[in-house]
Amino acid sequence: MTKKEKRHFNIMIIEDEQDILLLYKDYLSSKGHKIVATSTTANEIISEYDRILPDVAIIDYKLPNNTNGIDAAIQILDKYPTSSVLIVTAYETVRKEIANSPLFDNKRVEVLIKPLRLAQLESSIINIVNRK
Repeated sequence: MTKKEKRHFNIMIIEDEQDILLLYKDYLSSKGHKIVATSTTANEIISEYDRILPDVAIIDYKLPNNTNGIDAAIQILDKYPTSSVLIVTAYETVRKEIANSPLFDNKRVEVLIKPLRLAQLESSIINIVNRK
């Protein structure tokens, strides 16, 4: 792949706010990425993930039904330990919780703090998927 070529990823977005979901989807699609699934309920996360096996999952921290992005990430990483997961949140404490949990040691997990720039979202996707 030359420097001008850019790899495009299959991305799963788990976000319950439709405006944010559409914003992320439109932006990432415009950059050539394929948004392969959007999910809003905890019950659908693993079944959707199993079905599509995305390159990266973007998960909002606050999800319906008393579920959060950490719970969703744990579900994914338990079954697929090499998965790439971006948790998006307004809570700085989530970053500390991830950093202090041995469940996430040597995993491809990153926390992005809102408000974030869309370019930052894409940059984080590229970095986390390419992390060894």
